[in-house]
Amino acid sequence: MTTSPIDHLTANTIRGLAIDGVQAANSGHPGMPLGMADVATVIYTRFLRYDPTCPDWFDRDRFVLSAGHGSMLLYSVLHLTGIGRENGGHGERPIRMDELKQFRQWGSRCAGHPEHGEAPGIETTTGPLGQGFCNAVGMALAEAHLRARFGANQVDHWTYGICSDGDLMEGISGEAASLAGHWGLGRVILCWDDNGITIDGTTEVAFTEDVLARFEAYHWHVQRVNGHDQEAVAAAIDAARAVTDKPSLIACKTTIGFGSPNKAGKSSAHGAPLGVDEVKLTKTALGLDPEQSFVVPDSVYAHVRAKDAARKAERQSWQGRVQAAGDDAFGRVLANAEDGALDLSAVVWPPYAIGSKTSTRKASQAALQAICVGVPEVIGGSADLAESNLTHMKATGAFQRATPEGRNLNFGIREHAMASMCNGISLHGGLRPYNATFLIFHDYHRPAVRLSALMKQPVVYVYTHDSIWVGEDGPTHQPIETLQALRLIPNLETFRPCDANEANEAWREALTRTDGPVALAFTRQDLPNLDRSNGGPDAVKRGGYVLTEVADATVTLIATGSEVWLAADAATALAAEGVRARVVNLVSIERFDKQDAAYKRAVLGTAARVSVEAGTTRGWERYVGLDGASVGIDRFGASGPGKTVSENLGLNVPNIVATVKRVLAGA
Repeated sequence: MTTSPIDHLTANTIRGLAIDGVQAANSGHPGMPLGMADVATVIYTRFLRYDPTCPDWFDRDRFVLSAGHGSMLLYSVLHLTGIGRENGGHGERPIRMDELKQFRQWGSRCAGHPEHGEAPGIETTTGPLGQGFCNAVGMALAEAHLRARFGANQVDHWTYGICSDGDLMEGISGEAASLAGHWGLGRVILCWDDNGITIDGTTEVAFTEDVLARFEAYHWHVQRVNGHDQEAVAAAIDAARAVTDKPSLIACKTTIGFGSPNKAGKSSAHGAPLGVDEVKLTKTALGLDPEQSFVVPDSVYAHVRAKDAARKAERQSWQGRVQAAGDDAFGRVLANAEDGALDLSAVVWPPYAIGSKTSTRKASQAALQAICVGVPEVIGGSADLAESNLTHMKATGAFQRATPEGRNLNFGIREHAMASMCNGISLHGGLRPYNATFLIFHDYHRPAVRLSALMKQPVVYVYTHDSIWVGEDGPTHQPIETLQALRLIPNLETFRPCDANEANEAWREALTRTDGPVALAFTRQDLPNLDRSNGGPDAVKRGGYVLTEVADATVTLIATGSEVWLAADAATALAAEGVRARVVNLVSIERFDKQDAAYKRAVLGTAARVSVEAGTTRGWERYVGLDGASVGIDRFGASGPGKTVSENLGLNVPNIVATVKRVLAGA
């Protein structure tokens, strides 16, 4: 078949809008939109299932622009489709022409890279290469799991995406691709912009592998086509859709800066405006009016929106099937997709007697078993550490190719992809993902955790082995700076519970939150279960509370997690020497900081302050002040039994007592 003139005009109109937006901003990436406009045209006009009047329809197809630097491609397409028109979902509105003209400007929804939540149709925040690729795999995983549980009448959609050479160079995409192939996620199709150009020149300088052979080895279905031939692209997508047991990668051979007489095929087309003169020359080459900017012919709007009535009818038919099924369990999934909320009323939290001892990771394990039974929307797993993180859910099986209904995810040793895929699961909606590793390995998935926070996705991050108490594994496995590193990420809340009962409450807070991720830091070593009644029922919810109050206190000891009991023991030792010490537990500093000033003053008190935490002391100055002090660890740890290491590094009662005395003496 020959591509119709209107399909050509649609692709060229996208190209014109993209280069106009970049030129108006005097900033951006015109090369990829020029190269991939034909592919985007095919996906949106022939394959992608959506209803522009209901952009958050649960059974819609998802589209991920992993190559987020080419954002003007997505904004231009979303403008043409008008996604968000009419009822507009939650008051959402489509991207208007005047917004395209404000590309990359302050307050514009058309940001430099796609930002989830800014406009309907932007399914995820992309730009850090490889993240969108992994998000797409996570979305496909969520679809496969829910389809296995509820059937194709209720869950039957695809995930499409565009990725770049850079996406495929990043190790994270290899991690996710390996898992996608292993799991047989056959409903994700990624079109690779195989243009052979990066910022430094041709990909020959650093990227000479056989990518399709690599993906074949990952158990993907692979094809290679001319990315400027819309019929070839459409045929390749049809062929990919016919292979239901393998994910698909389509190498679309394109020319970066396609249509630009002087910059096509060159790295200069990648990340800078073409220039006024080159824009005119490019438009002339594409058959567009070189003297006009931001122009869309009525025929293009009509072509892109020609199937809108059928799209709306398809969505309404789905709603009818769902209503007829009357499935309460699926109703819970849809409710979660609507606002992220979970019903925790069926969770029976395990109680622990005061004075008994257990590690908070074991308490987390028990809590997770109760959560698994009471909250069927929870799904997750570990980076090959389930037996150490204690994050295996016993009441459900593993998600595997033959058992996609399982809720335990075996991510293997792939921390980075694990976190990013959980973002994709969360973005898909209907499920609440968690993932787990040792706290020290947060560094291996920090970029994805940051994006969880940026996108306000309620992913739960379970971190065990949270301090130098790990002991014999030594300094490589003993997180010193990691807790404070977590606390530096805006919109991430970190909870470090002091005992098993508080671990229950930390999990409850994590699953209750809907507007951002939560990190839970748990111990390997046993801790005594404390009498925390002084804090009241909302103590953990408020992030900090007075564990032990005394009249006319001369010092306040502020601690977190496993050091709370240490602070309590130090307070007892100080009392024997006539020093009255209050003990404050800051289980979540981020949550505590959100409380009103009066509450924070009441908790911190007016006495001198000393903090105690098994990590860097940097950051504690804001709570102890210039006249206080911090007991912590400002060096790497050491190998040895945990108690021995803590004693030698000063995490002990005598050192806390001595520090308090120095503070009170003004030393």
